[in-house]
Amino acid sequence: MSIRFLPFTLLCFLLLLFSACKNHSVEKQTEIHLDKGLNVLVIIADDAGWNDVGYNGSEIKTPNIDSLANHGVKLNRFYANPTCSPSRVSLLTGMPSSRIGVVAPISGKSNKTLPDSITTLPQALKRKNYQNALFGKWHLGLDISNGPNAFGFDYSYGFLHGQIDQYTHRYKNGDASWYRNDKMIEEDGHTTDLVTKEAIQWLIKKRDTTKNFYVQLAYSAPHFPLQEEEKWKVPYYKTIKDSSRVDFAAAMTHMDDAIGKVLETLKAHHLDENTLVFFISDNGAMENWYPTYQYDGKFKGNDVLGSNFPLRDWKTSNYEGAIRVPAIAYFRGKLQAEENSNYMAVSDVMPTVLNLIGEDIPQYVEGVNVWPSIENSKIETNHDIYVRGHIQESLIHKPWKIIRNRHKDGSPALYQLYNIESDPEEKNNLIDEQTEIAENMKVRLQNQFKKDDKTVNVELK
Repeated sequence: MSIRFLPFTLLCFLLLLFSACKNHSVEKQTEIHLDKGLNVLVIIADDAGWNDVGYNGSEIKTPNIDSLANHGVKLNRFYANPTCSPSRVSLLTGMPSSRIGVVAPISGKSNKTLPDSITTLPQALKRKNYQNALFGKWHLGLDISNGPNAFGFDYSYGFLHGQIDQYTHRYKNGDASWYRNDKMIEEDGHTTDLVTKEAIQWLIKKRDTTKNFYVQLAYSAPHFPLQEEEKWKVPYYKTIKDSSRVDFAAAMTHMDDAIGKVLETLKAHHLDENTLVFFISDNGAMENWYPTYQYDGKFKGNDVLGSNFPLRDWKTSNYEGAIRVPAIAYFRGKLQAEENSNYMAVSDVMPTVLNLIGEDIPQYVEGVNVWPSIENSKIETNHDIYVRGHIQESLIHKPWKIIRNRHKDGSPALYQLYNIESDPEEKNNLIDEQTEIAENMKVRLQNQFKKDDKTVNVELK
């Protein structure tokens, strides 16, 4: 190298170094210092689709969720997993659920649960003296010994399984599911009401007020079976023709009313001043439900449930309708109302929360601290989002999304490629037109696939 070029080269190097350091500091300097510390409330709807919340144009009335959206940050490109257990794994571990072999709902008599070898979000929060509570759906261990209290929650109440009768609180095969902490219990009442009441009582009377809290409020609504009182259905008889959709709308509105009570509790006790609220759905809506043998034939089928319009397909697939879900971040006085279309995933919640309180992020976490982008949508996210289901796999490298279907019979895998910025409805498969991009995306997808637990990796033919 000529000596006369050295100063310019050195200058470029220094500029690159400064830029790297600057970006690093932005990533780390997101800790929030509040006089009362930071509380976190994560509200999870079960099977609520893109078009099942009022703020996205639904005919369903959700005024409390809409208020969070209209006064907070609408996370319009938030990705979950195609089904419920995997999304909850990603929330609590900060990584794709396929890394621990969970790619479908934990069901039946399965003994699958979270491994002891990883640190969950509530366990990490306990290092900062947090008190953690879960109310509602667990679905990450079907035995009380593998309930939330085994993984960092100090208090838990609700149901262990994925779907339950809203009044008997039993699983579809008749198994008991209702519990408080380390004991199975029997109680009367609708799941939505009981979960809400318990959460409010804990916030007011049962928690340690000297500690900050992490609360996971995980409703069963609007998941079937749909068992709603007439008062929740009446508002829809004139606007919705299909009786199944009326029942679904009633479940959404019932849940929304319950969320409003919890938010009002925070406000009444001045807890909203230092509580960050996330609202998400665990996956997109399901099209219908025909129970056959479930619950001994107690329930009739539902030919219409949720709506993911205008997004494509339903829960269990890797199309946008299944994995791009309604999501909101609300923090009174700290976040301005804003539409945010940056790409984020449920696995980003853990590192984001830990960054905010200055806690070290476990080494295995693959999610990203997205708080800078939540605060300011002009700060774009740029990380790939890998989503593994039990039917398909997908990878998003904006603006591209590749979807793969593998086949147990040994036939070649099928690929689809979409530009989800210009084609959010995924109508135009460009796999044969954008060959160079397709090959790059295949490599990115396969590199992620290789990291998954080997128990769920069937070799490609």
